[in-house]
Amino acid sequence: MQIAVIGAKGQVGSEIVAAARDARCDVIALTHADCDVTDRVSLDRALGALREGDAAVNTAAFHRTDACEADPERAMAVNALGAYNVAAAAHARSAAAVYVSTDYVFDGEATHPYTENAAPRPINAYGVSKLAGEMLLAHANPASYITRISSVFGIAGSSGKGGNFVETMIAKADAGAPPDVVDDIVMAPTYAADCAALLVQLLIRRAPFGTYHLSNAGECSWREFADAIFTAIGSPVRARAVASRQNNAAARRPRYSALASEKLALLGLASRPWHEALDAYLIERGERARARVSPA
Repeated sequence: MQIAVIGAKGQVGSEIVAAARDARCDVIALTHADCDVTDRVSLDRALGALREGDAAVNTAAFHRTDACEADPERAMAVNALGAYNVAAAAHARSAAAVYVSTDYVFDGEATHPYTENAAPRPINAYGVSKLAGEMLLAHANPASYITRISSVFGIAGSSGKGGNFVETMIAKADAGAPPDVVDDIVMAPTYAADCAALLVQLLIRRAPFGTYHLSNAGECSWREFADAIFTAIGSPVRARAVASRQNNAAARRPRYSALASEKLALLGLASRPWHEALDAYLIERGERARARVSPA
């Protein structure tokens, strides 16, 4: 199987490339220099080698939530029309399409994790654009997968945001500066390597097309996540809890957006708890972190 990965140097895309190669798939690693999801001609050129049974994975996104609120046209162009273009280009070659989506397609009014059958209802421009991308993907290519993840941290960092939350908290700990972290938004932290491995398994197992949630298991507030990071690296620093309204953000965030899967188990797959994923990330990032990880 050939797997084309659009956004191959990104936080999630780089891990999909690695997981696909580990699974002995042929990988076409594509960056923005190779193709632009808003440009169908460039996609047809970049995906020209795909054939029936292959797949195109689209991780490209405009994901700065507040920036999407200020520029919804760009959000729709990249996240919605871009999803359509990739899916259509793959369909023209009888290949499957995979779209990496988000927990922000939900409104945050739930009290238990959202599963694949939960009804989306986004409350910000970013979530609207990603839900539109999901819908256009399915319209353009019946052989498609929607994979939702949340609150991602990975070795490559986030190209649009600079680093990731874990690295930011480690820097705060190193500086001995207790950070202010929101305590009224609950999510499911997701290790990029874990969701990438699950995504590749969907492809090589020829899983039924549809929607899959690939976040790590469990949930926590951002403040709880910060304190778990401090504990894991042996730091005495602890976060100061603040309310999300104090951030004066342009875009509303779902107050609860933890994800869970009812479909992975049917394939013999499962996400590990986010605490375990965090420890694995800290070990992967280097010997310095390895020496600081506390025993379980």
